[in-house]
Amino acid sequence: MLNRSVLRALLLASVVGPMQLACHSHSHTDATAQKALAATSQPVVVLDRSTASPTAIIRDEGMNHSKVMDTLDYICNVIGPRLTVSPNAQRASNWTRDTLATWGMENAHLEAWGPFGRGWSVERYSLQVISPQNIVIASYPKAWSPGFDAPVTAAVVHLQATKESELDAYKGKLKGAIVLIGPARTPDARFEPLATRLTDAELEKLAAAGQGSSAMLGQQTATASERRAQFAAAGRVGEQLMGTRGGGRPATEPAAAAPAGNRRRDFAFAQRLLSFASAEGAAMILSPSNQGDGGTFFVQGANLPELPPDAKPPASRPRVWSPDVPAFSPQVTVAVEDYNRMVRMLARGEQLTATADLRVKFHESDGLSYNTIAEIPGTDLKDEIVMVGAHLDSWQSGTGATDNGVGSAAAMEAVRILKASGIKPRRTIRVALWTGEEQGIYGSSAYVRQHFGYDANAPVPNYMATLTPPTTRAAEKSKDMIKLPEFEKLSVYFNLDNGTGKIRGVYAQGNTAAVPYFKKWLKPFAADGAKTVTISNTGSTDHIPFDAVGLPGFQFIQDSVEYGTRTHHSNQDVYDRIQEADMKQSSTIIATFLYQAAMMDERFPRKPATTMPSR
Repeated sequence: MLNRSVLRALLLASVVGPMQLACHSHSHTDATAQKALAATSQPVVVLDRSTASPTAIIRDEGMNHSKVMDTLDYICNVIGPRLTVSPNAQRASNWTRDTLATWGMENAHLEAWGPFGRGWSVERYSLQVISPQNIVIASYPKAWSPGFDAPVTAAVVHLQATKESELDAYKGKLKGAIVLIGPARTPDARFEPLATRLTDAELEKLAAAGQGSSAMLGQQTATASERRAQFAAAGRVGEQLMGTRGGGRPATEPAAAAPAGNRRRDFAFAQRLLSFASAEGAAMILSPSNQGDGGTFFVQGANLPELPPDAKPPASRPRVWSPDVPAFSPQVTVAVEDYNRMVRMLARGEQLTATADLRVKFHESDGLSYNTIAEIPGTDLKDEIVMVGAHLDSWQSGTGATDNGVGSAAAMEAVRILKASGIKPRRTIRVALWTGEEQGIYGSSAYVRQHFGYDANAPVPNYMATLTPPTTRAAEKSKDMIKLPEFEKLSVYFNLDNGTGKIRGVYAQGNTAAVPYFKKWLKPFAADGAKTVTISNTGSTDHIPFDAVGLPGFQFIQDSVEYGTRTHHSNQDVYDRIQEADMKQSSTIIATFLYQAAMMDERFPRKPATTMPSR
């Protein structure tokens, strides 16, 4: 809708015409314009870098000469979604490596990890009801779902069953059909804003948290109907309908509620419905997004059919991206309003026919994925390392802007700022852009195992099978911990992965010795809203593998903005949801933290050594 004042101005211009408008007093207009300009314009201050402090130069470069949005624009809009091992993910890895080298970073290269499994991409997709009327369905295929050789036109059937005995009525009736699985979910009205920032009270509570506390701010924002749908769709903690097997959850998923009631039973039967529909020959399986409304839907990976009781143990079962997965029907997540309409029409006796066109490509290469690495060499302490990182991979329905194009662009911008500022750090500053985070923090975990250390009692994960065995190099074994030579060289690692919101502080991750450093480094940014240091732990993203082996790894506190309500793993995770001012602030703070850590006389303090538990 046009703004009313703008509409009035347009109408006035169309009635009186430009000649009549020109008859107004030029002197009055010019004087008014000059006064308005004087009131709104700000003097341009050019920083004299020859006399300015390093931190002032960093701030000037980051806030007044930023390239962070240009970097993010290319990552999101030109390259697009970056599912692990997809062509877009490889393109992003190559582009970030080359761009960092162009900016003057040294040792810019890619480091492989894997094998991960098959790549997957969508070549063409559409879904619409064509009878009794046309309804274009807002939806997207789940990652690693199979597709069709040619478009499919079929009847739409709603599979309504809550127990095994109710499935008998559908036997022989689903072959070739487009099958709806799950009840309608009526969206609640949203009386709270979708976008929020942390309040002073929330930040004060964080600052006052005690040792051992944990925080996952900005993600627990579901409405009542969303919470019910998520509860019904989830099994044991972290086991979602996204192709995971027991024991691991999507790295950036909100922490699941504690098991209660019949949750495991409900999850098992949800699995059973998918398996039943696939076994009966469904052409396609549609499920409603269990979060989002207004056209926003949340979609991740396809779910494998249930395995028989005598199948492989959970740790060795195939993932949906594995080369040897059993056959199953294509799976699609549908926006709740469109899904609900189809359910209600069928309930009233309407016979629906839909056409689906889904062409996907599986990329059967060596299955390797790549982390991007580049450095600003240090000087007198060049053998020691300060790191910044973020994951470059994303899910498929949006363009991976808030999760986590922003983190990758901010990490790149931070090192660009330092390079452009002409600063010579004492320690080497290394930037790392990870892949495989969305499937289980794979890329950073592989890097930590290869470079720094690992649990001696833990089996080597499949996705690290191609790595050079670290034990073939000089290593120190400390009880349950294998420490590699680089373990003592890493000073600190910083991570950004909680959306577009500006930095409000740092999670000290239980490291009490880190708190005074962070408070000091944040002081210049208090007016920018960044002043909170909490002893709390937070997860789960790419700082966790560092922390798990006893290295200082930290994630910044960020405003959630729309992360938990609109963008996280959704079709609306796009460039247009990014807050430019927040990005500049975050990049500048990260650059300052890197500089301060690189210039310390001593190595950044670590938590007291503990024996790593067997996993």
